[in-house]
Amino acid sequence: MPGKLLHDPLGQRLPIKLDTTSNGEFLPVPLARIHHRANALAQSLATSNARRRGLGRRNFLVSACGAATTLLAFNSAFAATGRRGGYFELEAEAALDPQLASARLDGREFIFDVQGHFVNPDGRWTRQLPDDARPLQSMPKASCAAGEGPGRAYLDCLNSEQFVQDVFMDSDTDLMVLSFVPSRADAEPLTIEEAAATADLVERLDGTHRLLLHGRVNPNQDGDLEAMDQLAERWGVCAWKTYTQWGPDGRGFWLDDEDSGIPFLEKARQLGVKIVAVHKGLPFGQQSYEHSTCADIGRVARRYPDISFLVYHSGFVTGSAEGPYDPERSDGVDSLVTSLRENGIAPNSNVYAELGSTWRYLLRDPDSAAHTLGKLFLAVGEDNVLWGTDSIWYGSPQDQIQAFRSFQIAEPLREQYGYPQMTPQLRAKVFGLNALKPYGKYVSDLLPGFGLDRVATLRAEYRQQPDPHFRTYGPRTRREFFNLMRWQQS
Repeated sequence: MPGKLLHDPLGQRLPIKLDTTSNGEFLPVPLARIHHRANALAQSLATSNARRRGLGRRNFLVSACGAATTLLAFNSAFAATGRRGGYFELEAEAALDPQLASARLDGREFIFDVQGHFVNPDGRWTRQLPDDARPLQSMPKASCAAGEGPGRAYLDCLNSEQFVQDVFMDSDTDLMVLSFVPSRADAEPLTIEEAAATADLVERLDGTHRLLLHGRVNPNQDGDLEAMDQLAERWGVCAWKTYTQWGPDGRGFWLDDEDSGIPFLEKARQLGVKIVAVHKGLPFGQQSYEHSTCADIGRVARRYPDISFLVYHSGFVTGSAEGPYDPERSDGVDSLVTSLRENGIAPNSNVYAELGSTWRYLLRDPDSAAHTLGKLFLAVGEDNVLWGTDSIWYGSPQDQIQAFRSFQIAEPLREQYGYPQMTPQLRAKVFGLNALKPYGKYVSDLLPGFGLDRVATLRAEYRQQPDPHFRTYGPRTRREFFNLMRWQQS
């Protein structure tokens, strides 16, 4: 309805979120006192700045000034506790100056999100649930009109139309790769058929094919290696997604195991789909912690120089902060750095570091964010760090985009450890240009049409009066997490 915002009319939700939401692969981590203080300061400043701008809270918060106010509040809260290793590079005036805020937080970068997710609310997995089961209970029932019915109707807020809204209307994302969660082949919340149907939705908008597809392969699961032929030939997947810590019996595998990993890589090479996206870090459930580390990455990268290895989450774990590189640490980002060093894998080679969930979680700790990005730029290479958001678990990825556009590694850390300065050119590489190295052959013919297709037209029209919901979808408590784990691995 013209002139009326339908979501959050009182402006209670912040545009940049510090909360406990998980992607379902790690336990939600409670907020610390500093995070509550940062959120409270942002809420207070939003009220005062909205008044100074002569706007209601909601209209202020959906503007660039609202995002700038939120990030500046985070800066103040973190700096007060001595966390100065990274910060959001914004002038104080951006909180009230729309042009300055837009110059810092709006952008025209090509944004290629290599890790997106979609959950089919009507998929086969729902028919295997008891009638009283309520998976993804963290889904707020009032977050969309489709989800206001009884029972599990709230899952309709994850339907394909809402997915397109969150990703392509409410964020600046241009391209996304649909990926998969760890699960048995007969209990997937998104099958390859459903992923293809979601990709077709964008086509029905008379638009460029803006969604690419992964093929899920767990070589330690019966039938997965044999299914690779159909995934490549019928569905045209652009890469393989695998979880080395996952297994139907609770045991993981290494990518260079002769009875699982090596046959998988050999078949990928044989089929000509030579991109392997491997979950590393973010250990979950009772699965093998050891196999969630990056020890095997350097070994297989050296053995298969013609395969691109995309290390999803970059090995990051939530249990301990990231600091300067520590060769004694066997997990986290340091495990990736060590594996590359021990196997002579030079920066900008065939190993890529992906930021899905990692960057989102790092918004809590600017020091860890600075060290994580700095180490990855040095070890993996400035041309090999890839943008991923793990959305839709976190709702629209726009808040992650705006935060990354303004994040800066503090000069003392750059001088001490040799980390690069975050420049517009470097951010543009991460946002999308780097992904063209492994994925280029799949999208090169699409790029000229992005500014001209129906999706671009709809986005431009919608941006005249945007109405983002600022919600997240993933589990936010231990109870919600284990509920989600039950249907993913049952």
